[in-house]
Amino acid sequence: MHKRHLFAILFIGWMVFVTFSSLYSFEGDDLPTFSIPYADKIVHFTFYFVAVILGSLYFLSLNNPWAKTLVKIIKLALLLVVFGMVIEVIQGTLTVKRSGDVFDAMANSTGVAVGFIIILSQFYGQRGLK
Repeated sequence: MHKRHLFAILFIGWMVFVTFSSLYSFEGDDLPTFSIPYADKIVHFTFYFVAVILGSLYFLSLNNPWAKTLVKIIKLALLLVVFGMVIEVIQGTLTVKRSGDVFDAMANSTGVAVGFIIILSQFYGQRGLK
């Protein structure tokens, strides 16, 4: 399997998981619970951090010139920030047992930003993956 196919599948699968996890109410599912301060913010950060990394690795795997790849990664990052905000709005308006939270949206956006910075620091100017 080509790297680009692998990263595309991983990214799409991850986004399906993020969307489901963000919109499904886990109340009453008898899942184990734990109490870590701000654990939900860590989860939000991680969801979007991983998303921007996987999406960026997909674009890097296409082996396009860096300028073209960078534009795609910037668009991806912006779309992920918007997606995170839309999910929060949906949680606040269309779900019964979920609620939107501006701090969740901030955690989502911070995850995107940190992932974006890491991708830039590791691959800046490079043509594709080695």
